[in-house]
Amino acid sequence: MKNPFKKAVLCFFTLAACACILVMALVIYVDPFFHYHSPLKGFPYLVDNQLSQNPGMAAHMEYDSVILGSSMTVNFQTSWFQELMDLQTIKLSYSGAFPKDQANIMDIIFKSPNNQGGKRIKKVFLGVDVITYTGGVDETKYPIPEYLYDENPFNDVAYVLNKDVVLNYILRPIADPDPTDLSNVYASWWTEEYYSQEWVLHNYTSPDQVEEEALPEAYLAAAEANLAANICPYIEANPDTQFVIFFPPYSILFWNDVLKENHLDATIEEYRYIANRLNAYDNVEIYFFPDQEEIICDLNNYADYSHYHPRYNRYMTECFADRTRLVAKEGQPGKTIDEYLLHMKEIAVNFDYEKLLSQK
Repeated sequence: MKNPFKKAVLCFFTLAACACILVMALVIYVDPFFHYHSPLKGFPYLVDNQLSQNPGMAAHMEYDSVILGSSMTVNFQTSWFQELMDLQTIKLSYSGAFPKDQANIMDIIFKSPNNQGGKRIKKVFLGVDVITYTGGVDETKYPIPEYLYDENPFNDVAYVLNKDVVLNYILRPIADPDPTDLSNVYASWWTEEYYSQEWVLHNYTSPDQVEEEALPEAYLAAAEANLAANICPYIEANPDTQFVIFFPPYSILFWNDVLKENHLDATIEEYRYIANRLNAYDNVEIYFFPDQEEIICDLNNYADYSHYHPRYNRYMTECFADRTRLVAKEGQPGKTIDEYLLHMKEIAVNFDYEKLLSQK
């Protein structure tokens, strides 16, 4: 080629193509989002991106049980499930998760090698936040990166040629290795001093009083639709998997919000409907924690109006192991959902909110 300009252009594009190929090869080899394979032995993986890393972990890591839910589940340690129930558990939390978020990840979980051939997922521990079941059936908390959730290899270019993936999830861990402890992945940032009444009240604003009361059935249609679309199909399609459904213990300030916004009966009825709907399945157990007065009425157990101290994640794990706080199925002995909810309503109605908020 005699034209030096054409030669320079050709060299540029050749070098650029080689650079792209090298970057792609590096990303595929290390695979920091586990999109193609399980983790390389010895690489200091940084795991801090729920939306991008959960699908790969669900598809390619080995486990027989899984923890699903919102930020109410991030402080579970999977080692507790091994210790107390001999389960090889993975945590795939999504902060603020909607039911559709749970469906998206269960699609991958139940198609993974952990649920194929002679293997079965033993247990799914699913935290249910009733407020999210009032949304649309296709609503997610955040837009998901579709290229990491689908099976289309052609849109993977958004991953394999991603500058942030290379800089933040390959080069940075190499330069400053501090591998994530997968037993406690996604744990909240709050340290011990944040779990205090003073801190919680300082950051809490009571909502304005709503005069019109929500009807008791106000949330039931949305809850029914979400269960039918996003939760029940996985329970029905996987009868050999036990689904351990639990309602987390929000602080008493959550119930102050409910009363101020005038939807106490609607919220109680939503709890009742979800519990009864799911407890009708043979492969479901329901656990109810919201009415534990000694927990919810002491704001020193919280970092904000809903997020509790990790010791209560440990406590709930112990309950799953020994079946404490289990909601009895219809016709079986034990405490029913009606009894739990009656106690919850009594606490919510009779608590002295003015006295508590006066300490702000």
